[in-house]
Amino acid sequence: MMKALFIVYNQAYGDEIVAVLESLGQRGFTRLDGVGGRGSADGIPHLDSHAWPEYNDALMVMLDDAKVEPVLDALRKKDAETPDLGIRAFAWKLENIL
Repeated sequence: MMKALFIVYNQAYGDEIVAVLESLGQRGFTRLDGVGGRGSADGIPHLDSHAWPEYNDALMVMLDDAKVEPVLDALRKKDAETPDLGIRAFAWKLENIL
């Protein structure tokens, strides 16, 4: 089985999130640069605007089920080290793969 992992993170992380994936043997991803948003519970908006100048980047990663928890654990650790920057990740089960 495979899952899709959507990772949203403060642009200040740069390539650190990709490095986390690579350290766990995950090569493939699609990056979306300059993603705006606002968390549902806390944190400041990241809208790349005059009032809210920060912004996020995001990665869409398709990976084997066995890799999901190690990736999430590594992201949780990174988020705990710098909680003001913010990382969020969401996983979906993939059903039809070409």
